[in-house]
Amino acid sequence: MDPSNSQAQTTRPVSICAIGDLILDVVVLPDHELVPDADTPATIRFTAGGQAANVAAWASALGANARLICKRGTDVSSELAAAEIAQYGVEVCGPVAAGPGGVVVSVRDGHGRRTMASDRGVASLLEPSELDPAWLRSCDVLHVSGYCLLREPMAQVAIDAARLARRVTVDLASAHDIELVGARRFIARLEDLGADLVFATEPERAAVPGFDSTWVIKLGARGARFPEGFYPAPPVVALDTTGAGDALAAGYLVGGPDCAIEAAARSVTLIGAMPGEKKFQSVSPQRYRQT
Repeated sequence: MDPSNSQAQTTRPVSICAIGDLILDVVVLPDHELVPDADTPATIRFTAGGQAANVAAWASALGANARLICKRGTDVSSELAAAEIAQYGVEVCGPVAAGPGGVVVSVRDGHGRRTMASDRGVASLLEPSELDPAWLRSCDVLHVSGYCLLREPMAQVAIDAARLARRVTVDLASAHDIELVGARRFIARLEDLGADLVFATEPERAAVPGFDSTWVIKLGARGARFPEGFYPAPPVVALDTTGAGDALAAGYLVGGPDCAIEAAARSVTLIGAMPGEKKFQSVSPQRYRQT
């Protein structure tokens, strides 16, 4: 028997299921500082977004089988977001409800920082009764958007889904949102989730004192700290940092630290959080999970 054929038959792409939002991102990159009562030239793009959707799209582009569990609306923004993420081969599961979908407007200032205005619409209203266990059975990893844990009923949906999953990871929401919910309540939901790997920025990690887990700490332009150690980010010209942390999370789940750093570096050269390419090869040899 040809050894290469034997190897191909004993491996399969990792299967990742993400739960959270599918929204429409409106990314605004002004040519200079916004001037009140004036027209500022800018690059403006509409793309699919949402932390869970971003991870699913990048995982698929990196060679994984990807599924997204979310609740969608019936307006134009929902249709645009669903049509784009479908182009990446992501299987979208979950109910469609009458009403507006989520929209986030992300505006970059002259210092490279982003300010976001969020309208979650029906995206945060997934009910526990709307979760189908079959969506979890075939997945190797359930990746939970931290935004699910900020409010009910999504927090309970995520916890219920985690109880059905083989492995659970979570990416924390913003430190500001965790502060608004309350660290004690957010940590209690994290503990109920039972994730064995947590992605967070340094402020997000500091926002949940006393909570211990295995961590991936996202350090922005410096790189990231993984369980395997610190990996620096390569020098790139960053165009837009929207979703870079989600690309890093997807890369790590698919192929480890090298793949994570590569995906994040590619992400910041694109406008919006989607991968840009439908499929591309990772430098990491760990892209496939043994069966």
